[in-house]
Amino acid sequence: MRRNDREITDKAEIKRFISSEKILRVGFCDNGEVYIVPVNYGYSVDGGTYTFYFHGAKAGRKYELVQACSSVGFEIDGRYELISADTGCGHSAKYCSIIGTGVLSLIDGNDEKKAALGYIMKQSTGRNEWTYDENVLERTAVFRLEVSTMSCKAK
Repeated sequence: MRRNDREITDKAEIKRFISSEKILRVGFCDNGEVYIVPVNYGYSVDGGTYTFYFHGAKAGRKYELVQACSSVGFEIDGRYELISADTGCGHSAKYCSIIGTGVLSLIDGNDEKKAALGYIMKQSTGRNEWTYDENVLERTAVFRLEVSTMSCKAK
C-alpha cells in the first residue's frame, strides 16, 4: 500500500466496515481479459480469516470462470463523500475500501448452501432465520471466497 498513513489495521473497524456494506466486486482473469462482477455477499470470520459467500446461476461467465481458475481478486468500497474545493484538482474524497485476493470455489450440498445463504441473507436483511426451497437450492450456485490477502484503506 503506497499510503501507509491511510491503512486501517484495527480488526474491529474492518469488521464494522464489511458488515455495513452490501456489494463485493469479484475480479477474474479470463484469457488475458479482466472480468469484474458485483455481487451481494455475506461473510464469516474464523480465527481472523474472512470467507465471503455469494450466489448466482449455474450457468454463465462467472460460473464457468470459477471452474476454470479459482484465483480471484475482490474489492468492497463505501463511505464516499466528496470534499469540495475552489479548483478542480483541489477536490478530494472521503472513503473506505478493502482490496484482496482469494480462492473461489463452488459449495456442494444443500446444508452447506443453506449455511452460506444464511450469511448472505443476514448481510442483506439483518435477519438470521430463513427457509429455503430444496428445488431452488438445486438450481442455485453458491460460491465461497476464502481470503488469502486483504488490506483496508480509508481517508
